[in-house]
Amino acid sequence: MRTVKSFSKIFWLTLLLLGAGIPPLTLKAETIWSLQPLAQPSAPATKNKSWAKTPIDRFVLAKLEEKGLKPSSPADKSTLLRRVTLDLTGLPPSPRELEAFLRDRSPHAYAEVVDRLLASPRYGERWARHWLDVVHYADTHGHSQDRLRTNAWPYRDYVVRSFNADKPYARFVEEQLAGDSLFPNDPDGIVALGFIAAGPWDDSSQVYITENSFDKRTAQNLDRDDMVSTAISTFVSTTVHCARCHNHKFDPIPQKEYYNLQSVFSGIDRVDRPYDLDSKTNALRQALVKRKSAIEADMKSKALLAPDIQAVVASWEKEVGYVPIDWTILDPVSFKAEGGSTLTKQTDRSLLAGGARPETNTYTITAQTDLKRITGVRLEVLTDDGLPLHGPGRADNGNLCVSEISMRAASKSKPETALPVALTNASADFNEKFGGVDYDAPKAIDGDLKTGWSIYPETGRAHFAIFELQENLAVDDGAILTFVLDQKLKDHLIGKFRLSVTTSARPLKASPFAENIAKILATKKELRAEEQEIELAAHVLRLRIDQQLAALPPPQFVYAVANDFEPRLIFKPVKLPRPIHVLKRGDIDRPGEEAA
Repeated sequence: MRTVKSFSKIFWLTLLLLGAGIPPLTLKAETIWSLQPLAQPSAPATKNKSWAKTPIDRFVLAKLEEKGLKPSSPADKSTLLRRVTLDLTGLPPSPRELEAFLRDRSPHAYAEVVDRLLASPRYGERWARHWLDVVHYADTHGHSQDRLRTNAWPYRDYVVRSFNADKPYARFVEEQLAGDSLFPNDPDGIVALGFIAAGPWDDSSQVYITENSFDKRTAQNLDRDDMVSTAISTFVSTTVHCARCHNHKFDPIPQKEYYNLQSVFSGIDRVDRPYDLDSKTNALRQALVKRKSAIEADMKSKALLAPDIQAVVASWEKEVGYVPIDWTILDPVSFKAEGGSTLTKQTDRSLLAGGARPETNTYTITAQTDLKRITGVRLEVLTDDGLPLHGPGRADNGNLCVSEISMRAASKSKPETALPVALTNASADFNEKFGGVDYDAPKAIDGDLKTGWSIYPETGRAHFAIFELQENLAVDDGAILTFVLDQKLKDHLIGKFRLSVTTSARPLKASPFAENIAKILATKKELRAEEQEIELAAHVLRLRIDQQLAALPPPQFVYAVANDFEPRLIFKPVKLPRPIHVLKRGDIDRPGEEAA
């Protein structure tokens, strides 16, 4: 940047933009030379009156004379051109440029060369590198896996453009700290936020480790520390790292104020963030995103009960034509597990696993039903407070894997005639995708014990899988049904589950709607509670906005920070900023008072 601002203005501008509300410094600023406001000193007098060309030269010359030294002889023109060209563009002058400069006898020849170099695109490319070094920009995340950041480059190009455009420094600061809020209609307002995301990021801990675990909280704390440290060292030219554990000994930053700064960044995460180069598309996208965010407030104010909105909901319901499946929960009459595990029947007819936790297991369940015709089976995996992270699996992260589900059936009158029942057309409310491999419901009936259905990272909540019978099961006097649940993926056992059957007509597919929405749709409109009507209306409006967003031209992406983004496994946006506490000696397990 070639626009100069005083240190004191930048210091307080930065704190204002960060919104930390930091009180006056606890140490006397006048005792610390680096915190003194910039002043315009008088140039010293020198004995040599002809050498200095600028006031800065007089400072240099005065020190030389003080030491009894004389200035070096002026550089020849070719040396001078080489120096200034390398300094401003990082490249040597071309033979043609050198020849032209040597021929130019004008007293303004050097100034014209400087202006030409400053106007060159190479100038921004050269000097942006220094800025990118300050903010520790990289095209990878760092840490042990060092995964590639395919969308980091737009921020790099933004810095180059800013230098070449001679952007005022105050605007440069504002864009990088709060561009999306201060300049919502300017694409640079989003791209510049790559500044906050430029540092290292622990992809493994943030994306694959369970929320609220020690490792996840540590990764989040280090993530915020990098954001704070980068912002303060870059814009305030002072270190802040020491205050993570104690009051800073050399810079006037108390530990409490450090965590106040951390709280500023506690509601954002580093992600690939969409933006639009076209200003009209950008404005429309931002308006839709803002409208979507406002739906939650409309739910609280009951604005979604308005007749015009309810008419939209009614039209949507008619269009989707949702027909719920009528399930009959089976009551297990016998059940067993292997390897010292136990299965205990609960009041809701589910089975809760306990006892030993071997690496693999097989559950066998038998139940009776008076239904005369069965078309499908549902396997629910349920949560329980006694399971790791509430389950529904017994794995430490709450996960499970159904390697294979098989079924046999016999009539009640002839239990010895049990025959295999072929299952087909499997579907589930959620299927895990990990490392390019799908752990989806069809894998639970493919005959391969090395595959299966899994639900990570959506642990801590109930899920279900539905399986059609290849041929309808018709038993006049009722049926005895036996199910075998093989779990052969190491340490991925089912914690709690329940089985149901249905007589509903095909196709039997897992509802595309979340459980709460499916429950509302299955309830007649005249029987729905007001809260259900509001919840359904919010769902419909969000769908409509998502459709409008999908119809826009595909956005560009930049690796930046955001508080609203598509979840990636267990890495999800937070609705509200995370609470930040002053950590005693920086220990994540020793939180003190909450930061402001």
